[in-house]
Amino acid sequence: MDDGHRTQVATAQRVVVKVGSSSLTTPSGGIDPERIRRLVDALAAVRLAGREVVLVSSGAIAAGLAPLALRTRPRDLATQQAAASVGQGLLMGQYTKLFAGHGLGVGQVLLTVDDVTRRGNYRNAYRTFGRLLELGVVPVVNENDTVATHEIRFGDNDRLAALVAHLVHADALVLLSDIDSLYTSNPHKPGAQRVSDVHGEHDLAEIDATSRGSAVGTGGMLTKIEAARIATSAGIPVVLTLADSADRALRGESVGTLFHPTGKRRPTRLLWLEHVSDARGELVLDAGAVRAVVERKASLLPAGITAVEGTFSAGEPVNLVSPDGVVVARGLASYDSEELPGLLGRTTRELSAEFGRGYDRTVVHRDALVVLNRLPRPLPHAP
Repeated sequence: MDDGHRTQVATAQRVVVKVGSSSLTTPSGGIDPERIRRLVDALAAVRLAGREVVLVSSGAIAAGLAPLALRTRPRDLATQQAAASVGQGLLMGQYTKLFAGHGLGVGQVLLTVDDVTRRGNYRNAYRTFGRLLELGVVPVVNENDTVATHEIRFGDNDRLAALVAHLVHADALVLLSDIDSLYTSNPHKPGAQRVSDVHGEHDLAEIDATSRGSAVGTGGMLTKIEAARIATSAGIPVVLTLADSADRALRGESVGTLFHPTGKRRPTRLLWLEHVSDARGELVLDAGAVRAVVERKASLLPAGITAVEGTFSAGEPVNLVSPDGVVVARGLASYDSEELPGLLGRTTRELSAEFGRGYDRTVVHRDALVVLNRLPRPLPHAP
């Protein structure tokens, strides 16, 4: 086993820790004070040792179930948001009391997708985290569940934690779960083997991670693997382990599964586009535009688009599709879908001459575009 990155976790000056609903609550959905106390004790020890900790905590919806006499997690958005509204205060009350027992304060940070993808919001969120940490406070992060409109979460708090780790320039990410490690298949099945290290996609080829999350959570092993992909692709090592092993993981002991870094830091917006965003529509590209986007990392111009599918607004994610229907990239559109049909196949010079300034812009700028790994077979040269 390569312990180098275990040491990096143990010495991380700034670490993000994510804990799931099932690790904080009773089977009926209420807050379990003893489980939260053990977690807080482990995190407080790290903070008091001079290291910085950001906690991404699920559990708001789960904590709101019992007070609202709900037996299971609601499926409709309005009831989820009501449960989150009730439960978030209860959850923060527990954290405030328990961290105070160690002489530490906490600060609630509720995020939306815009906070990690739009430049102005991102910079403000980064400053807020930085100041909280400077003041010795432990930020406790969750999705702003009570006002989410598209979905109740970014997708899940595992991926939120990976994006937060990138946002705050964390040195390590620890994902705490009700399963002690990644296994080759469901750990309750005969023959399942623990995976101690993941160095890249080749180590995941034989993994069956289709098991679903608990009754009170939204995640599962698939979301944790995806979170690890996001963080490690930005150079951040990730440990996945039991919530009860948080202290050992943070000390760099050989618990759980270590996901080794595979890449370097890049804009959070691009991480979100690749791993978390849902495309609102599609732009079908000709062969020349596909090569320009995929091989030359160029912006997408109206002249290279042959069709527009779906309804979307400027600033929303769209898939860029090859002539044979393969998604080759995803980016943020600069136009509403209803504006584009009259622009297709035309150069920016033509459009500017006919419609005036403002129509000479790219449809998807290279800085707001990520090339995906699902590349098409070789395309014929454009005439």
